[in-house]
Amino acid sequence: MIVPAADQTDAELAERALAGQEAAFAQLMRRHRSTVYRVACSHVADATQALDITQETFISAFAALDRYDRSRPFRLWIARIAINKCHDWGRRRAVRRLFAFALPIDEAATVADADPSPEEVVGARAELARVNAAIAALPANLKDVLILRAIEDLSQAEAARVLGISEKAVETRLYRARNKLNQLLRDGGGTRV
Repeated sequence: MIVPAADQTDAELAERALAGQEAAFAQLMRRHRSTVYRVACSHVADATQALDITQETFISAFAALDRYDRSRPFRLWIARIAINKCHDWGRRRAVRRLFAFALPIDEAATVADADPSPEEVVGARAELARVNAAIAALPANLKDVLILRAIEDLSQAEAARVLGISEKAVETRLYRARNKLNQLLRDGGGTRV
């Protein structure tokens, strides 16, 4: 009896994808694209960049599928890849800014990041965008925990496994992330989280 892709576990789909069945990986993407996109959006606060990061995440996941431990939840594995891609994006953005300042002003305009600053995003969008920008401004270790626990609704144990830290560290970082986020929102005016 052939089990439809929609009824198969993530581990079964991963096994089929490794065997060359593209439809199996497409099903994994359909199942987890919203999670990956929300993680990316929470990190970068820019829908277009979040889509790019989502694509990069699934490309990397496909390339590394043979390293996926099928005894663990695929959702946690793909979330870790998405977080790594967000960190890569942040490093690339920082390098672009560095080079923009290092070049003569005439040449800097072609290298400089044309995206609006977090302050412009906050001023131009509704309260949700303001909160997303504040989340994006958090230090990575706090942001990762906040996204996984508060936005992706992972348990403390699941978040600890994704991040490779203890459950107590997750609890501590979540507390600090919420305090920092409230401070950022309070300093900018508006809603507390």
